[in-house]
Amino acid sequence: MEFGLSESQRLLKDNARKFFAGECPMENVRRLMESETAYDEGLWAKMAEQGYTGIIFPEEYGGVGLGKVELILLMEEAGRALLPGPLFSTVALAGAVIDAVAESEQKRKYLAAICSGEARSTVAMLEANASWVPADLRIASANGRLTGEKLFVPDAKMADFIVVVARDGVFVVDAKAPGISILPMHAMDLTRKVYSVRFANTPAEKLGSVTGLANALDVATAALVAELVGGMQRTLDITVEYAKMRKQFGKPIGMYQAVQHQCADMYLETESARSAVYYAAWALEQKAPDAEIAVSIAKMYASDAARAVGNRGIQVHGGMGFTWENDLHLYYKRAKASETAFGDSTHHRERIARLVIDAGAASSQSA
Repeated sequence: MEFGLSESQRLLKDNARKFFAGECPMENVRRLMESETAYDEGLWAKMAEQGYTGIIFPEEYGGVGLGKVELILLMEEAGRALLPGPLFSTVALAGAVIDAVAESEQKRKYLAAICSGEARSTVAMLEANASWVPADLRIASANGRLTGEKLFVPDAKMADFIVVVARDGVFVVDAKAPGISILPMHAMDLTRKVYSVRFANTPAEKLGSVTGLANALDVATAALVAELVGGMQRTLDITVEYAKMRKQFGKPIGMYQAVQHQCADMYLETESARSAVYYAAWALEQKAPDAEIAVSIAKMYASDAARAVGNRGIQVHGGMGFTWENDLHLYYKRAKASETAFGDSTHHRERIARLVIDAGAASSQSA
């Protein structure tokens, strides 16, 4: 059994790391996070040229046609670079939902625009009740129109069209349609802007039912975990480098066991999260029976581990870790913001329990 990455997967991961390091160094990240949308058109065009915007979509729609594991490898490197902008919201979220629920002609229209880099998109799902369960949503269509408000919609300001999850289906709305207003919301992670999106009798095109939504959200959740893993790895690298350089009482602080223990725990948490999300991506690709559980295990673990790694990194740095000049706190903010997205650890523990109990009940009935 092969547990490692294939040669082509390793090449993709290495090339993505080099690309993001060259095209989006931290000075660019800081510049973009101070802007209104954290979006760079030139960077987006270069990512499209690399095929990143179409990485998991079929070739018939202009995509590259790679698998879920390749998406996770790309998003891990994006997380390591703290990539600003709508790559996650467009490809791993909106694109995955369209691919899962839309008809062929709709995919040809919307996915082709995403794959070519001509369009950016996002998904509007959360409402005031903050539930990630479609059955809890209040917004529903009336005669092909939507009215209501969605909250914490990532990258909505630069989206060309917005995928809206309503109680009675999944819809797509032109971002410039009448009756739509997009307002910025305060967010901890300045590299990923979030917005409230209000609809007032806004025309909407139905893509499909919410029954096909679960798998797409699992893909997005796994991609978000991969981002967290990349950020955890970079936090660990920064911390180890600092522990080697910073001297106290005439010796590098990395020589003290208390600091070594912190770094060792950071390494354990990072590698465990990486293993969990790699397996989840493989399970999604292979349509394994435990794919949903694997995704929830990965998100459950990473939600807590990314926060813990950030805490440990800042503790090793001391007061310097909290300063604006230090990159560490930017990764910590991304980890905190992503902790609750698509459900926090408590949400996914409950989901795992439901899935296991349901599977056990079905097994008992069949016996």
